[in-house]
Amino acid sequence: MSAATIRTVYLNGAFLPENEARLSIFDRGFLFGDGIYEVTAVLDGKLIDSALHMARLERSVGEIGGRLPITTDEIVAIEKRLVEENHLTEGLVYLQYTRGAEDRNFFYSEDLEPTLVLFTQAKTLEHVAAVEKGLKVKSMPDQRWARRDIKSVCLLPQVLAKRAAKAEGFDEAWLVEDGMVTEGASSTAYIVTRDGRIVTRANSHATLPGCTRLAVLDLAREAGLVLEERPFSVEEAKTAAEAWLTSASNFIVSITNIDGVAVGDGMPGPMFKRLRTLYMENARRTAI
Repeated sequence: MSAATIRTVYLNGAFLPENEARLSIFDRGFLFGDGIYEVTAVLDGKLIDSALHMARLERSVGEIGGRLPITTDEIVAIEKRLVEENHLTEGLVYLQYTRGAEDRNFFYSEDLEPTLVLFTQAKTLEHVAAVEKGLKVKSMPDQRWARRDIKSVCLLPQVLAKRAAKAEGFDEAWLVEDGMVTEGASSTAYIVTRDGRIVTRANSHATLPGCTRLAVLDLAREAGLVLEERPFSVEEAKTAAEAWLTSASNFIVSITNIDGVAVGDGMPGPMFKRLRTLYMENARRTAI
């Protein structure tokens, strides 16, 4: 690894070269998947939807009975420093929180000191081929745990679903439960009906409360578009006018193919293009 490629990372109060950062083999994130993560997009060297991500982080940590070792304002300051020190203009800031490290025991100590790790990752987010061509998704059974509203580091079902989808030439997996799409393996799922209604599931324990989802739906309401928060089936999606996904690492991207069936005319639609433009304008206006 050359010096030019060594990033600065944050680990438990210290800023370190990535090749000097060390975690205990007894960390509960490693032994039990006992942890939470967040990911915030960076455009033009600024954080996108930061307040939404920090609010979700606090909620997820609270839902597992944990506590953050520092405030979210301090976390944002760390993210900004990492962006600056790593000269990141476009990409992602990842945060991983775990309950801490001690001898393996399901019954963790209440006074355990949490582990907090942050690092950056360069990635092209704005000018990507998917914006012009759309993505292909593969539907498959949702095999995740029942508390998907918690942004847990336990991502094995999503890893397996994405791997299976990619093996068949698809870009993302849509997870299906009781005949209805819950969400993508790492994204929120949407369709646009033939009469112009935007449909996505309401937040519940069945899905992750997406930060980009919240921002996009707020913009849709401001634009006077009609929203329906309800489940939809794969078959309804295949006959929809449009389909999309949202996530911090994709913003909003059109889905043009589901299980080999073209959605609409097989190209990104006008509703997607309108909301993509609105989202990008708002993201830059509100970035910090």
